[in-house]
Amino acid sequence: MKYGFSFATPAVSVLVLSTLLAGCASLSPLREGGGSTVASAAPGAASGEPGADERSSRDSASTESNASSRSSSSTPTEPEAARAQAVQQITRSPWGRHVPGARWEHFGVPGKQATRFRYEVVDGRHAVAADARSSASLLRKHLRVEPAGLGRIRFSWKVPSLIEGADMALRDKDDSPVRIVLAFDGDRSRFSPRDMLLAELTRAITGEEMPYATLMYVWSNRSPKGSVITNPRTDRIRKLVLESGPGSLGRWIDYERDLRVDFQRVFGEAPGALIGVAIMTDTDNTRSFAKAWYGPMLLAPAGARPSLAAQ
Repeated sequence: MKYGFSFATPAVSVLVLSTLLAGCASLSPLREGGGSTVASAAPGAASGEPGADERSSRDSASTESNASSRSSSSTPTEPEAARAQAVQQITRSPWGRHVPGARWEHFGVPGKQATRFRYEVVDGRHAVAADARSSASLLRKHLRVEPAGLGRIRFSWKVPSLIEGADMALRDKDDSPVRIVLAFDGDRSRFSPRDMLLAELTRAITGEEMPYATLMYVWSNRSPKGSVITNPRTDRIRKLVLESGPGSLGRWIDYERDLRVDFQRVFGEAPGALIGVAIMTDTDNTRSFAKAWYGPMLLAPAGARPSLAAQ
């Protein structure tokens, strides 16, 4: 998937970011309401120009039409309202209460279908169901955990089937049934020239900062467990494979990972502050269907163990 991330103070946007890497010329200018920007026609020759009264009437009508259009576009569509309601339910559910920070929120990509996220109780577990149909988006949360406070993360997932043809090492097949996405702050002056340019493009187009590093826990079709897959567009996004192949499909799998150890291993340096977490199920590249369930995510400070006792 062409993923990315957006996390506050500084906010980040990697979903839009990978679309930029695919080629900025392919991006259509978009307004917040979703309409495209259209250049106005050049004024006509002097002999064909309308009179002042006609121009005034036409300008007035155009102003009213634009105002009406803006008013209409500011009204949430039914799917947007349904997504907002689903995310609100997730935030208020037992699933959504364990990670500190801001509320959970949906983060989509212009021009991409959105993956559906819903709170469910599955096999007696509080869970979020992710339903992807040729889609890509995240359920994310802003937070900030300073390096000294980084400890362990606990999470679980259940995957009924893999995505046929998916390969996270290839930019045009980079889809996954499950991803735990972790965004980290750091010294962006250390970016390569390519990533510096990418960061500038991200800031200019989205108004958000690109994260210093993004670590993902993923399930791969064929890459071996424990292997690291570097994003084909930027090495600032790297994926640690926790499951491979169909052997463990159809059942819950629980994990407890040391964030500091995993980051050091994957990026070869100590982690900066953790600035956001997300879950993501995407099938936009393979144009396919995937469903998965995520159990609650828990963070524990250094020296402590994550616990679901409060659930």
